[in-house]
Amino acid sequence: MNTRQSSSYDRLTIVLHWLTAALVLFQFTLAMIWDFFPKPERHVIIATHTSFGIVLAAVLLARLLWRTTAGRRLEHGTSLPDLAARAAHHLLYLLLVAVVVLGFMLRWSGHSPLSFFGLAIASPFGPFSHATHELLDNLHDFAAWSIMAIASVHACAALFHHYILRDGILQRMMPRLASQERQRALSARQRE
Repeated sequence: MNTRQSSSYDRLTIVLHWLTAALVLFQFTLAMIWDFFPKPERHVIIATHTSFGIVLAAVLLARLLWRTTAGRRLEHGTSLPDLAARAAHHLLYLLLVAVVVLGFMLRWSGHSPLSFFGLAIASPFGPFSHATHELLDNLHDFAAWSIMAIASVHACAALFHHYILRDGILQRMMPRLASQERQRALSARQRE
């Protein structure tokens, strides 16, 4: 574990954070638009959603492994806002794991293999009932909408810190070179 104190996260943590955010937005967008397409195109969009769901699972696994091993930890306070932010982060991780697992189970419960860019991954389980499939579908949707709601609050909080409080919190998740430029600009504004 890297115990060196720093004002920003390490490069891999930052890359995995933004890759996760991009994948979640992409996945959510695909799910929101596929009903507007006829069956052949809808199937391609759903297969793409499934494939990138597996990519999201891999990124999430890498992110969790990196976070629990070598990823840089930042000093966290014990104030109520700090505890709320940490709780929101943990809830996001939990929901991300849930939405991925539920997505896999949903696909298999529909008696279809997972498709990973054309490679079929058969279900390791027996047949599911229609009621179970419907339940998994509802839970997957609930987890996805919950992620979007909490991630939106997370993004608004980051923007509040950046534009209103001007405390440099957002820079911790920005690429290092750009972050250093922003930090210098922030320091100059604070001296004024």
